[in-house]
Amino acid sequence: MASSNDGRAEVASAAGIMTAAGKERAAGMTGASGQDAPRPWLHVVGLGEDGLDGLGAGARQAIGDAHVVFGGQRHLELAAAAITGEASPWPTPFDAGLAAVLARRGAAVCVLASGDPMHYGVGATLARHVPIAEMKVWPAPSSFSLAAARLGWALQDVTLLSLHGRDEDALRAHLFPGMRLLVLTSDGAAPARLGRMLADAGFGASGAWVLEALGGSRERVTATTAGAMGEAQFDPLNVLALELSAHAPVEPAPLGVGLDDSFFDHDGQITKREVRAVTLAALAPLPGQLLWDVGAGSGSIGVEWLRLSPAMRAIAIERDPARAERARANAARLGVPRLDLRMGAAPEAFAGLPQPDAIFIGGGACETVVESARAALKPGGRLVINAVTLETQALLTTLRQRHGGDLISLAVARAAPVGGLTGWRAAMPIVQWRWSKP
Repeated sequence: MASSNDGRAEVASAAGIMTAAGKERAAGMTGASGQDAPRPWLHVVGLGEDGLDGLGAGARQAIGDAHVVFGGQRHLELAAAAITGEASPWPTPFDAGLAAVLARRGAAVCVLASGDPMHYGVGATLARHVPIAEMKVWPAPSSFSLAAARLGWALQDVTLLSLHGRDEDALRAHLFPGMRLLVLTSDGAAPARLGRMLADAGFGASGAWVLEALGGSRERVTATTAGAMGEAQFDPLNVLALELSAHAPVEPAPLGVGLDDSFFDHDGQITKREVRAVTLAALAPLPGQLLWDVGAGSGSIGVEWLRLSPAMRAIAIERDPARAERARANAARLGVPRLDLRMGAAPEAFAGLPQPDAIFIGGGACETVVESARAALKPGGRLVINAVTLETQALLTTLRQRHGGDLISLAVARAAPVGGLTGWRAAMPIVQWRWSKP
């Protein structure tokens, strides 16, 4: 799980001003009176496959001093010689373990984790619930660091991806010739499974290294190609390293917005590429923001929104089951399986959804839907509506007169045969209303 900045001292370095949240966090680090804060009650210790041998004296002491040590069964076995308190296997589901740790607040508690607990690890999760002044993290080299060291790859030039417990279709967003990837997998069959995915996508010739049980006595590195792994099984603790190259001509989905319509399966209900590019610009996406794509159709707007950053979120609302399934398949094929599909009709489908930063309505706009969308937006949020029919275009004219915003007309024409010559064939013009909530 990715690390969080919640509660950390935030400093506006350019202006030299610390925010209120940062001041509160800083006070927690030093104590309200300026004295040193009490010693942390929670220690999070990262372990490698070499167990206690890879730990410094401080991390060993944190384990030995703990009244209770939480960890997976493997972690508890690796650290068994240092544990003097209660050894408590992390329960299932994960949230139960989190609750058990928090219930011991103030006692001496240690949580064992793999590698660096702040990189896709439990340390980052705990830091969202425990003030940093109350905890101390002892990181070990991550699997990514060890893999880069074994291969001689500069870590800053490699894309790091965790598919542990995640949808493996997310790998598709990174399939570009020449890229190097380090992929944390879920199980021993995953490298071969991902190899078959790559081969099907035209990347079977890619160099592939499976690095198993890094840092321990069972460490092994297997060099092969993505297309040659077949049904091979590996140690469940593995990292898959990839150096991507295509064994056949491929057409990766390029970065940016306005993908060719051919990248999407659709039944004609799709925002065409030129209009889509203008629409995404009008939605003004920022990392971490949430989009509602209302009347999603093929899902093209939501999919392109998500492709801009791993931090982006999107909910696609579609009442037609066939179109919803098509949007889901498009999202998976383009590497963003996290598209959140919600079946239903607007505005009823808005009930219970998290508040959005931006809303796009590409079809079915009526006054009731628009007013519900305006009410749902966060302050500063953007609403963009595209209209093809004269009736909806008239509604957008009324909305602009009533609420302000920008109204623009978009016309696209493509060169096409006219007899034995060439002429312009115009697409239906689009009227777009853009409005920002005060």
